[in-house]
Amino acid sequence: MAAPIEFLRRTNQWKNILLLLGFLIPSATALIDGLYCGTEICYDVLGVTREATKSEIARAYRQLARKYHPDRFRVGDPALADETRESAHEKFLLVATAYETLKDEDSRKDYDYMLDHPEEYYSHYYAYYRRRLAPKVDVRIVILVTVCAISVFQYYSWWSSYNEAINYLSTVPKYRIQATELAKQQGLLNRTKEKGKNRRSKEEIREEDEEIIRDIIKNKIDIKGGYQKPDISDILLCKVILSPYYFCTYVVWYFSWIYRFTFCREEYGEEEKLYLIRRNMKMSQSQFDSLEDHQKETFLERQLWIKENYEVYKEEQEEEMKIKMAVDPRWKRYRRWMKNEGPGRLTFIDD
Repeated sequence: MAAPIEFLRRTNQWKNILLLLGFLIPSATALIDGLYCGTEICYDVLGVTREATKSEIARAYRQLARKYHPDRFRVGDPALADETRESAHEKFLLVATAYETLKDEDSRKDYDYMLDHPEEYYSHYYAYYRRRLAPKVDVRIVILVTVCAISVFQYYSWWSSYNEAINYLSTVPKYRIQATELAKQQGLLNRTKEKGKNRRSKEEIREEDEEIIRDIIKNKIDIKGGYQKPDISDILLCKVILSPYYFCTYVVWYFSWIYRFTFCREEYGEEEKLYLIRRNMKMSQSQFDSLEDHQKETFLERQLWIKENYEVYKEEQEEEMKIKMAVDPRWKRYRRWMKNEGPGRLTFIDD
């Protein structure tokens, strides 16, 4: 009976010894190579306690950084008697890593948590690399700047396209003659002859007339499609800001459409018919708006909002295109070239 009692007594002694060592030895089991200061405790690297303030940590870092900085290393320095240039450089990097870890409140909190909870191995890796790889700039700011830059470029390119269209229409005789007639009717081109010092050169008068014609074309001609006049509400930034409004409007329109034409069996109006025609043709709103009015009237007469009628119309257009291509001399030359000398044929040049 005495032997088991003696065994239990010695076991309890070993437990007390291990428990005492657990309090005396730092949390080395929580140290992971590759995270923070590796197998070293960052507080010990800087020579401070876990209760040290920011100023104390910064003061300790500056002292050690001056001591181990590669540019200050001198062979034979009494303070670095046992150090080489390589070992001093490694210690400098370790000191810098310890300071980077402890100077930030969030990083220091994660590090202290790792020391206190060594068993959460994988969560320490996640916390470390999440903070290390996180972007330095707020992602929302990056997205906002990107959207603004795209919007500015978009608006500028639309104005450029619109001015190109106006310049082209100013050279087309059909529109130029109409604009000139309107300018004369409004008295913009009927000027009295200028005399004296106020007399302008012919070049100045011509430039002014061109500007008047351009203004009339801008105001009287409704350009649609890709060259229409830019609208600030069409740029990306405004669309993003107004996206909740557009979404709500679409939802209301969609359920209204179902209620009116599915449950109530209302007849389609002209606007609804044109919408169905555009959807059957798979055209965007700007593409459909660029069509001539007589084309839209033809679509309505053919009742192309009905799917079956549109399929018949589509086949007719394809057959008409085949006939045009068959009689087109340019298309004939192209087919002859493809047959005789097109890609895939080898030709040899005689010496």
